[in-house]
Amino acid sequence: MESSLNEKYLAEGKRLYEEFMTDMADLQKNGIEAHLGVESGYVVKTDTEQILSVGRYVVNTVGSSSTTFQYDTIDKKNQVLITLPSLFKDDRYIAVISENIKEQMRDQMEADPEKIYWVSVLGQEEPFTVFEAIAKDQSFYINSDNKLVISFDKYEVAPGYMGVVEFVIPTEVLSDLLVSDTYVK
Repeated sequence: MESSLNEKYLAEGKRLYEEFMTDMADLQKNGIEAHLGVESGYVVKTDTEQILSVGRYVVNTVGSSSTTFQYDTIDKKNQVLITLPSLFKDDRYIAVISENIKEQMRDQMEADPEKIYWVSVLGQEEPFTVFEAIAKDQSFYINSDNKLVISFDKYEVAPGYMGVVEFVIPTEVLSDLLVSDTYVK
């Protein structure tokens, strides 16, 4: 497990470097003077006896910035990489989690006028593409309280000033859909 993850991270780092160098060469070839930047790193989100969740981020800067996060959630005892679909009996989790996230978005916007999500709100026009559903393999991790956390990249479901946004999904919403309560409790 450790070796395969290290190989994956090394390949990602090399790819980022090569893409950045290609972008720089293209700009220079075309005589364009611009400032580009790429930063990458990691953050340990969870480290318990059973779960290790590591988030890898990439920040691309070209005038403004975009941030993406990818997580690896590992069962340390069994040396298994946990995927979102592997936590559930079937694909029903997509609709259930998506509806809960929409509800959380609306509640947050109602409580704080500074928060904006791209979600439909009854009685309001929608001048943008609204969030409908998570991807089957949506970015996620399991936090130290054994709760499922769904993550969205900057600009994915909200304006850029909101940054990367995360939603903790209440376990009672998921309990009937989970394969077991080994990871999410």
